[in-house]
Amino acid sequence: MAEFLETKSQLPRAFLVGVQTPTMPPGEGGELLDELRELVENLGFSIARSTLVSLREPTPAFLLGRGKAEELATQARADAADLIVFDDNLSPGQQRNWEKLSDLAVIDRQEVILEVFARRAHTREAMLQVALARQEYSLPRLTRAWTHLSRQRGKGALGGEGETQLEQDRRLVRDRIAHLKRELAEVVQQRGVQRSRRLRVPVPTSAIVGYTNAGKSSLLNRLTGSTVLVEDKLFATLDPTTRQLLLRNNQKLLVTDTVGFIRRLPHDLVEAFKATLEEVVVADFLIHLLDVANPNVAKHHATTLEVLRELGADDKPTLTVFNKTDAADAATLAHARALAPDALFVSAKTGAGLEALLDRCSELIAGELGAAALLVPHDRYDVIARLHQLGSIQTQEHREDGVLIRGRFPPAQAGFFAPFVLGNGRPPVTPAEKPSNKSGRNIRAASSPSSSAHPRAAKNRAASATAASPSEIRPERA
Repeated sequence: MAEFLETKSQLPRAFLVGVQTPTMPPGEGGELLDELRELVENLGFSIARSTLVSLREPTPAFLLGRGKAEELATQARADAADLIVFDDNLSPGQQRNWEKLSDLAVIDRQEVILEVFARRAHTREAMLQVALARQEYSLPRLTRAWTHLSRQRGKGALGGEGETQLEQDRRLVRDRIAHLKRELAEVVQQRGVQRSRRLRVPVPTSAIVGYTNAGKSSLLNRLTGSTVLVEDKLFATLDPTTRQLLLRNNQKLLVTDTVGFIRRLPHDLVEAFKATLEEVVVADFLIHLLDVANPNVAKHHATTLEVLRELGADDKPTLTVFNKTDAADAATLAHARALAPDALFVSAKTGAGLEALLDRCSELIAGELGAAALLVPHDRYDVIARLHQLGSIQTQEHREDGVLIRGRFPPAQAGFFAPFVLGNGRPPVTPAEKPSNKSGRNIRAASSPSSSAHPRAAKNRAASATAASPSEIRPERA
């Protein structure tokens, strides 16, 4: 379709064809046709006509019956359309039959989405992924117009036709696909390196997922103060953007804005964008954002869950969040509450409800951390700063013998803070109960460098570290 667009000097006129089958819920065909209209308009097409066809049973030649196909082809030519766009997917054979019948370019929903993605791709990663999806889509659709031409003479006693133009084209496309996959493998490797660097200082991660144009980028900007592109159109952003969010308990959280989903999202496109969508798979929890003001919000909800299942991320802890409450009335909000009773309601535009969202994020993070009480010497404020980075500090009390910290921390980092944990369930030692310096068991003395040579102090430190072994730090669900 890209070649077709390049040859046109004026705005192409599109004739849209939607399909309503008996297996589809009533009205869904019209909803999908409206969505296709928006996709086509985003490409800069003008709409010559939109027509919805009731289809009892698909046919192998045209998808529709022969009589209906001839009627639509005649109507498209009468409307001076430049191309026919089907909302359903067409097989390569059906697409060729339609082009022969109508003498017009014929494309389907999948090719429209690929073209939209191609227009929105700006980074090398997104361009590679779109190029891969387009090559895999075009491979079975290579024309047979040049099969009679021979590029080289075949070997053998009688010679032979050799490699035809079609065979060469297919080989070139396959080589291109293999090359793109190798480049994407490098992208995946680079993302893995970046992720491993982030994990050196383990910070909880979340990914905002949802239907396209639900306000994911707007929510990311509102939460983190970033300036990600925000436009009121489908697939405004394709590349994942990660920003750091500081919660009210000083807990850091990495939030990633991901590419939006859509009904009938081409499988090849999902496969190609797995390098981007893997941010969803590795996130600690998901924020499923929905446009509460959209009348098809229930179907958008189901579509997102279906794509998450395809990615293997449907078992992730998920916060369901309805956005754009500023544009919804009371009846719409009540319908959304019935759809997801535990959901949150926010407005990225006005900021309403964001405090509750941040609190829920803190609760989810706390549920994955282990509770612990630590006593850190006054001369180890580097440890205190690291604890603030690692976990969620609930209380911090400055005492004579050190800083008493209660909070939740990742069990994987227990080896770092184990020497400071008050283990075995013993209550923290209060200043009044602190033993005298004469006993040689003063906590500050045991922690100070000057006492490190004392054998009894070293023994006490070893016993304390053993009592606070990492196995004692277990996650407690909030």
